[in-house]
Amino acid sequence: MGKATGFKEHARENLSYAPVADRITHFNEFARLPEDMCTQGARCMDCGIPFCHNGCPINNIIPDWNDAVYHGRWREALDVLHSTNNFPEFTGRICPAPCEEACTVNLIGDAVSIKNIELSIVEKGWQEGWITPQIAAKKTGKRVAVVGSGPAGMAASQQLARAGHDVVLFEKNDRIGGLMRYGIPNFKFDKSVIDRRMAQMRAEGVDFRVNSTVGGNVSAAELVNDFDAVILSGGAEKPRDLPVPGRELKGVHYAMEFLTLNTKRVLGDEIPEEEFISAAGKHVVVIGGGDTGSDCIGTSNRHGAESVTQLEILPKPDAKPNKLTTWPYYPMKLRTSTSQEEGCDRDWCVSTKRFIGDEHGHVQAIECVRVEWAQENGQWKLNEVAGSEFQLPAQLVTLAMGFVHPVHEGMLEELGVAKDGRGNVAANDQNYATSIDKVFTAGDMRRGQSLVVWAIREGRQCARAVDEFLMGTTTLPR
Repeated sequence: MGKATGFKEHARENLSYAPVADRITHFNEFARLPEDMCTQGARCMDCGIPFCHNGCPINNIIPDWNDAVYHGRWREALDVLHSTNNFPEFTGRICPAPCEEACTVNLIGDAVSIKNIELSIVEKGWQEGWITPQIAAKKTGKRVAVVGSGPAGMAASQQLARAGHDVVLFEKNDRIGGLMRYGIPNFKFDKSVIDRRMAQMRAEGVDFRVNSTVGGNVSAAELVNDFDAVILSGGAEKPRDLPVPGRELKGVHYAMEFLTLNTKRVLGDEIPEEEFISAAGKHVVVIGGGDTGSDCIGTSNRHGAESVTQLEILPKPDAKPNKLTTWPYYPMKLRTSTSQEEGCDRDWCVSTKRFIGDEHGHVQAIECVRVEWAQENGQWKLNEVAGSEFQLPAQLVTLAMGFVHPVHEGMLEELGVAKDGRGNVAANDQNYATSIDKVFTAGDMRRGQSLVVWAIREGRQCARAVDEFLMGTTTLPR
């Protein structure tokens, strides 16, 4: 695979970025791929057991496409890539690349730049016109409703349409894409990337219906009656709250409120100033150290925030974990995103005590306390450090602490579908079937908050299960 000694002869090349002073003035993508990706493909060693396969949730056949790129066989590489992944242009932009952490070369140096090679393959495919609709040779006469147009719903819809079923994809928002559309800023993921793939899916027969809230203006019960199968892929959109004094103050928002309004304005929607959430000239505090928090940082800096501080309740991880104890699993290590590089203060082991407001009911500061983590009876427990309270100025606070489970009100309540102990939709791990006949579920709605790549995997596997349910057999890959 690749060149046997390539990882010794060639250094890893990462993405290059526009200067911070330039890129924070706009919401366009600013990352650029290395020019010589064939050399990067050569770094894939003949490691015997490609652990990258297992590190990748959709089991991408990574060595094969690396080898094809090394030898300049780009069309072959694209076919291999698409055999496991419907949307490599999505994952090539926003996946955290657990495959690279599992790369054998990562044990002794810098991993193969798998994610960048993936993105270069699919973008070349679009550029060369190799990516075209795959229209089913014949129709089955079966109708499938897919509820929720995130990556799980899109993957399931495309697979089922290619199998010959009539697929209708329902989305409650005014555009397709779920949290990929509104939850991820354009500077990380330009939304024309979704539109481009939608055009292919529409030609393949997928019927997109926006502004359709199942359990609201669309009856969930009628959907079950009218279609031969229904897939629930609405995601896990119930945000984790922070019920401390002052939570009701103006200026304290869920991260998705902040990010969604911003993206809608970037996409050209008219958002009245009294509804828009702006960080311009404000001291911003982002609570939550993950990717969503990072997106709030990048957005705030582009608004022209006075300062941005990101708080994390967990301890600061090591910058370089011991690979011999963590490989091939995804390590907990200190990572710095491009948004964090653009400017913010980061603090760890900090818990929020209360929000402090002014006479007009608008947040002005946040009171915090430092915490320590200790193991008691085999479990980690959080303890406040006495006398460590402090305050930070804050005219805008975004809560980016993740999601707890799907929204239960509306569709799930109307259907009466069973839930697991975490509040997700309960389903069989093999066939994705719920407690309701001919109703299936996939993605975050089933497994809880997770990655885009996991959602694609679930959507593909659920599509296979639905096809088998409808036809008695299936040729779709699991």
